[in-house]
Amino acid sequence: MLENIEVLNHNCIRFKKEKIIYTDPFQLNSEYQDADIILITHSHYDHFSEEDIEKVKNKNTIICVTEDLQDRALALGFSKEKIILVKLNQTYQILGIEIKTIPAYNTNKKFHPKENNWVGYLLNLQGKVYYVAGDTDITEENKITHCDVAFVPVGGTYTMDSKEAAELVNEIRPTIAVPVHYGSVVGTEEDAEMFVQSLEKGIDGRILMN
Repeated sequence: MLENIEVLNHNCIRFKKEKIIYTDPFQLNSEYQDADIILITHSHYDHFSEEDIEKVKNKNTIICVTEDLQDRALALGFSKEKIILVKLNQTYQILGIEIKTIPAYNTNKKFHPKENNWVGYLLNLQGKVYYVAGDTDITEENKITHCDVAFVPVGGTYTMDSKEAAELVNEIRPTIAVPVHYGSVVGTEEDAEMFVQSLEKGIDGRILMN
């Protein structure tokens, strides 16, 4: 299920399956410019990075952003036809890919208020569902998420820490769980390892970030 999937950095995941999809490009070392779809979870600099979006986009790329990012996406040169303004709990068909949004927010912190309507994504790729949680704590919405693979933040401070992320994953029980959101802004490799060690039997924890 992880074939042709890379965690490039932080919350940037590159899916190369039916289409090439990036989530939250950030601190990339290469010029890819091959994105069919870019999925942005919210407006913080480590998730909506103009410099890094430029490294993956091309003239045909479709970008999905929350409504507060419309003007910034236009400023990057995306036409209105290539910008999809995503809303909570909606399902989109984009280039033949089913993509759903799920709320992403803090419950005991101030950094990601629920009222901002920021998102995580559920991607249906080749019959498997991939959950990209975005910057979130454990919420009523993500506790009932069904997925085959979960990419969850473990860095703490702004999101769940490794213990909380494992608690969520042990609740929703994907086949595979991958830690993200560590190693650059907050969080360490030790957080990722602690997350994997805290998963219950039957859940395969994988560290993909190099």
